[in-house]
Formats: sequence, structure tokens, C-alpha cells
Amino acid sequence: MIEPETPNAETRQRREPPDTLKQLAFLFFKLGVISFGGPAAHVAMMEDEVVRRRRWLSHDEFLDLLGATNLIPGPNSTEMAIHIGHRRAGWPGLLVAGSCFILPATLIVTALAWAYVRYGSLPQTDAILYGVKPVVIAIILQALWGLGRAALKTRTLALIGAAGVLLEFLGVHELIILFGAGGAIGFGSWVAGRMRRGESLSLIPAAATALAAPSASSFGLWPLFLFFLKVGSVLFGSGYVLLAFLRADLVERWRWLTESQLLDAVTAGQVTPGPVFTTATFIGYVLGGLPGALVATVGIFLPAFFFVAVSGPLVPRIRRSATAGAVLDGINAASLSLMAVVSWRLGRAALVDWATVAMLVVSLVLLIRFRLNSAWLVLAGALVGLVFRLV
Repeated sequence: MIEPETPNAETRQRREPPDTLKQLAFLFFKLGVISFGGPAAHVAMMEDEVVRRRRWLSHDEFLDLLGATNLIPGPNSTEMAIHIGHRRAGWPGLLVAGSCFILPATLIVTALAWAYVRYGSLPQTDAILYGVKPVVIAIILQALWGLGRAALKTRTLALIGAAGVLLEFLGVHELIILFGAGGAIGFGSWVAGRMRRGESLSLIPAAATALAAPSASSFGLWPLFLFFLKVGSVLFGSGYVLLAFLRADLVERWRWLTESQLLDAVTAGQVTPGPVFTTATFIGYVLGGLPGALVATVGIFLPAFFFVAVSGPLVPRIRRSATAGAVLDGINAASLSLMAVVSWRLGRAALVDWATVAMLVVSLVLLIRFRLNSAWLVLAGALVGLVFRLV
């Protein structure tokens, strides 16, 4: 009996029902509302919804997109949303998924910025985060288990993943780990292929390029837009790297913000759900009101849409090449090692007493045994945090 051929990404896009865009809009708006915990947590929630529940992607396809996001600058979790939207519904899906994931955080941060400008301080969020953080750790651990079984499919890839964890703990830069892992696996595959064909080995030198940063001399909406466009175009790494960019120009060079204002802006991005890059929304509002918030938000997120639009169609072609596919395998393994280290560090900050440990264990049981939707767990965690702190 002949098995039916599994449809590829392009075929799936053509066969999607007309309400696909509505499904994408609902899912990513919901994730934008509940996705606390940073990029690792956001990716874990997307994996739960897109791979486990809706089965829009396989584990391998999801991993390939995750690896691709680590190769381009910008906010990784937002780029994952854009990638999934493009894979699911083409160019309209790309715009809908990315915009709907960003929108809730943008609105929440704008409201916080309004309160900050009017009252001079941020509303207290400690109680909510107390209950949400253990739930987020559980969601990340569940995603790591599922994705790890798909990514670490050979002993070599498992060793690459373990090496990535060690190097991350030693303080090696994330890009060195990612490109080193991809290069090692890809080079080994290339050498093995040529040796099987009896060909000689020769190396092709690589070229490096540098990006120039635009500059501005005084505050205005256009310089603000150019600054955040630059940040979104060149920034690899975590929110701490974003803080370094913001401090160097906005505080030290141009003196548009004080140190205190910058820290409050970063706090607003960290304690609200959705991408941490909405720190730009807060800064834009403080500097230029609603127009400033809009300009800063568009500036920092616009490059993500561009980079995904350019790189997304190449991912299936990369996978079809033995050497390029091996590079992607190495990057996927290293990506999971970075995600594991992030979860460890978040766990040390989140599990502060017996109650948070209990919430972690209960969340893991509900996720694995009963497959409870992560959205309900996050909301329950927030409620438990409020109750514990009030009591």
C-alpha cells in the first residue's frame, strides 16, 4: 500500500482554509497577552500551541525555524511568530502573526508609560510575577523535553548540545556558540561527503561585513525612528545586550534619558508579557508621547519582518542540502543548550520558597499528564501570586 506524500510547507499554505488568518490572529494575540518570562518562555508557549495542540508544524520544522531566528538579528520570539505565520499562511500570515504578537505588549507598555509620565513611578507587579515565574519555568522545561528529543538525534548532536551548555556557563558569547556548533557539524558533513566521493578537500574563505550605525544630533521623531531601526537591525542576544545599546546612545551620548528612566523602561519591558523589545515603546512615549511610542515601536520591530521575509523561504531549501542541513542541525542543538541555561538562571530567580517549588511541580504535572493549556496555567499563576502576596 502506497502512503500518501506528506505535503510540504508551500502545499500546506495553498490548502489552508479561509479562516487561517483569524486563527493566527487569535493565537498570537492570546500569546502576546500571556507570554511572560522572556524569549525562551515565549518559544516554549509557541511550541505547545503550534506543535503539540494544533499540529501546524512538526518538531523538526519548528526547530528549523528556531535555528533560523538565531541566525538573524532582532527579537527571537517575535521572529518565531512571524516565521510561523509565514509558514502557515504566506505573506498575509507573516504580517498578521507578527503584528498580533506585538500588539498586546505594545498597548500594555504604553499604558504603563502613561502612568509613569503622569505619576512618576511604575505600578507594582511583584505579586503577579511571583506566581507566574514558576509556571513559565515548567512551560520551558516541557518544551525543552519535546524539542530536545527531536534535535539531539545523534550522539554528536547531544555532545554539541552539552558543549553549548558548558560554554554558555563559561560566558562565551551566544553567537560564537551558535555559529561554532553549526560550523562544526556542517564541516564534518561536508568532509564526510567529499571523502565518500573521493574528492580532495579545499576550504572557501569567508568574508565578514560590518554595519554602520546611523547617528542623530538632537531629539526628534525621525532620529528616534532611525535609532531604533538601527537597534532592531544589528542587535543579537538578550535583553541585557539591548540595555547596553540603549545606555550608550540614549543616556551617555545624546542624554535624552537619565539612568533612572532607562532602568524603569527596561523594567517595563521585562515585567510585561510579550517581547522585551517593547522597552522601545516605553522610551518613545516618555520622549515623545503617543507619536514617539508608535515611531519607536515600528522602528525596532520593522527589521524583524524584513529579515524573516528574506530568510524564511530559504529554510526548506537549506534543509534539502546535506551540508547546510547539518549546519542547521548544529545550530538547533546549540539553540536548545542556550534555552536550557536560560531556564536554569530563570529558575534560580523564580524558585525562592516552597510555594514556588510546589507551583512548578503542579504545573509540570498538569502540562505533561493532563496537557492543560499553558494560557490557563499562566493566568492561574498570576492569581495565586496575588493571593499569596495579599495574605
